[in-house]
Amino acid sequence: MDEKYAKWKGLERPTIDWHPEINEDICTGCGMCVTTCGRGVFGFDLTKNKAVVSEPLQCLVGCSSCEAWCIFGAISSKDKKYVKNVIRENPNILVQAKKDLKQKS
Repeated sequence: MDEKYAKWKGLERPTIDWHPEINEDICTGCGMCVTTCGRGVFGFDLTKNKAVVSEPLQCLVGCSSCEAWCIFGAISSKDKKYVKNVIRENPNILVQAKKDLKQKS
């Protein structure tokens, strides 16, 4: 995992179970997920000619763009209520988010 993705709003990223999953039976190997993900979550299995989730912890918590980009419906992610619960259980996330916004301005 790239060190810059090691934490999300102060939480250790490995403690958050958020990443896409690929249904290998549906994946056509078009590569759309590989090319559109800006965080390098996906790789490609040349033997199977299918995309793979090679760096799941690099996925931005709450992101499901790859799911929308996959016109074949091969990618799924957890219900976004999961992220809502993570935030609810860790109130310091909102404090960290506000700090991040101040640093950007």
